[in-house]
Amino acid sequence: MGSGVSKILLFGNSASGKSTLAARLAQKLQVGHLDLDSLAWLPTQPPRRRPLEETTIAINEFTGNNASWIVEGCYTDLLEVLEEQAGEIIFLMLPVEQCLQNARNRPWEPHKYESKQAQDGNLAMLLGWIAAYENRDDVFSLAAHRAFYERFSGKKTCILSNEHSLRL
Repeated sequence: MGSGVSKILLFGNSASGKSTLAARLAQKLQVGHLDLDSLAWLPTQPPRRRPLEETTIAINEFTGNNASWIVEGCYTDLLEVLEEQAGEIIFLMLPVEQCLQNARNRPWEPHKYESKQAQDGNLAMLLGWIAAYENRDDVFSLAAHRAFYERFSGKKTCILSNEHSLRL
């Protein structure tokens, strides 16, 4: 890694390209990478959010083991856990239509689904979730992400298209 310490929060709608960009930046910068999806959910059917206290402990364990990191997800409540430590945020604010297209084109994610068929079986729900981004009023919403971005006082970047994210 170059000089300095990188502590980056990357967030946006589902299928906005967070995981792809985070993995690329983590490799480029040689920093730890945490996908908040891996911590946020209990392994139940239907899935339920893990209690915030438990997730916070796991997040702090990751950051304690990595001097430099990139943490990505759509959970504003979990991003807030690291807000004071982060030196930079990147908001992937792609149009909902682009996120819907990204979701339709997404390759199998074996760390999230046991098969491509299982992933595809969840696609209709995911597309509905993505489409509601601008209208929801929760920690996953455009309103929550925009407010987090606006109040952050460090370095911040807002990306409006897949093409712009390729430049980072």
